Amino acid sequence: MSIFITGTDTGCGKTYVSALLIRAIAMQGYQVAGMKPVATGAEKLEDKLIHEDDQILLEASNVALGQKLRNPYLFTPACSPHIAALEANEPIRLGKIVDAYNLCKIATDYLVVEGVGGWRAPLSASDSVADLATTLGLPVVLVVGVKLGCINHAVLTAEAIKASGLRFLGWVANVLDPLMHDPGGNISYLESKIDSPLLMRCDFGGDTNGDLEVMDNFVKQILKVAE
Repeated sequence: MSIFITGTDTGCGKTYVSALLIRAIAMQGYQVAGMKPVATGAEKLEDKLIHEDDQILLEASNVALGQKLRNPYLFTPACSPHIAALEANEPIRLGKIVDAYNLCKIATDYLVVEGVGGWRAPLSASDSVADLATTLGLPVVLVVGVKLGCINHAVLTAEAIKASGLRFLGWVANVLDPLMHDPGGNISYLESKIDSPLLMRCDFGGDTNGDLEVMDNFVKQILKVAE
C-alpha cells in the first residue's frame, strides 16, 4: 500500500506528518520508505544536491532507497516547481515519476509519497500535484497548516481531493502559530465542513512521541483495511 500526503500550502507540515507515518508503519514491522518525487530549495553539500525534506524522510525510513528513485526531481531555487524546472531546462514528466515510484514499491511493503506545495501546485504548464496523485492512484491524507486564513484553504483543498475521485483517508490539523487565537475553534469548524475524518492534531513545538502514538493508532486502523 502507498499513501499520498498533500497539504494546504508550503510549510504546512507535510514532511513532519509523513515522517510520523513512516515511523508508525515501521513500528508494525513493515518495510517502509518515503518518497519526495519533486523538491525545490535544495542545497549543495560536497558537490551533491540535498533537500532537508528528503533527508527527514530518509531518516524515518527503514529502507534506504536511492536518491534518484526517492527524489527524481530536485531543484535549487526555492520556488514553484514549474518555474524551477523551466529554469533548469528539466521538464517534470509524470511518466518518469511513475517509473521511479514503481521501483520504490518493489523494494518496500509500504511507501509514503509526499507532494510538493499544495494540492494544485503546478509541476508544469499542464500538470499539478493533483495530477500526480491521480496518476499514481493513491489514497490521500491532507495536512492542514492551522493558522489565520487556513479555513478557506482547507475547505477548498478537501473539496478538490474529493472531486478527484481518490480515496480521502482523512486530514491532520497541524497548529503552526502558537499565538493563534482559538485554533480549536478553527479545527472544530473544519471538522464540520470536511467530509473526511480528523486523524490527529499536532501542536507547534508539541510532543513528538505523543504525535507518534496517535499516528500509530491511525496506521493500525488503515492496515486493517489495506489489503
